[in-house]
Amino acid sequence: MSVAPILEFDGVNKYFGDAHVLRDVDLDVENGEVCVVIGPSGSGKSTLLRCANRLEEIQSGEVRLEGESISDPTADINHLRQQIGMVFQSFNLFPHKTALENITLGPMKVRGLSKDEARERAEGLLDSVGLSTQAESYPNQLSGGQQQRVAIARALAMEPEVMLFDEVTSALDPELVGEVLDVMGTLAAEGMTMMVVTHQMGFAREVGDRVVLMSEGRIVETAQPERFFSNPDTDRAQQFLSKIL
Repeated sequence: MSVAPILEFDGVNKYFGDAHVLRDVDLDVENGEVCVVIGPSGSGKSTLLRCANRLEEIQSGEVRLEGESISDPTADINHLRQQIGMVFQSFNLFPHKTALENITLGPMKVRGLSKDEARERAEGLLDSVGLSTQAESYPNQLSGGQQQRVAIARALAMEPEVMLFDEVTSALDPELVGEVLDVMGTLAAEGMTMMVVTHQMGFAREVGDRVVLMSEGRIVETAQPERFFSNPDTDRAQQFLSKIL
């Protein structure tokens, strides 16, 4: 018996005014898969990710999580968002709260964990992202890479089914990129379902299970990384790779 995809985009269209930014997008993300979405600026990558947890409303089509419609206006969006963690380019940490407090807030307020339970979970996550000694540090005391790792731990604290990463290394100094990608690689190895928008082609090649190339709001090619980077099918993929590799 086949297992349904954990996340499905079915004929998704999205407009910003007259701009048609997602055009009939069909994409299935399997449980445990690392789906890496790449493409030129303005191709619709980040918008697609934001539609996955209804930070953006779509105009037609459907987005489903484990078979349940996200795009249905009657959907319990708060419940669904608990299942979909998202990490942004900007860290969005509360500046007046410590790393530990940033991570415990959601589980206590939304998941109903006690302070001790939330703290235990947060300490474990800080350890997993290599920041066990920074629990009492405030965001302005942390480097950009450290802040982003706290943001990842905060999203994981809600125990989501899927993690979305939207160009999470693009605001970092080059020497800090690796520490964040290492955490993401570890998550992938542990079986976390991930959709990753990135310009880091090394990550796409080494960690991704599948590469999705977007251009002008459409998916123009989907392939396993080895095939995509060595022998892409479409002229558009060949053109894109010739400019970035």
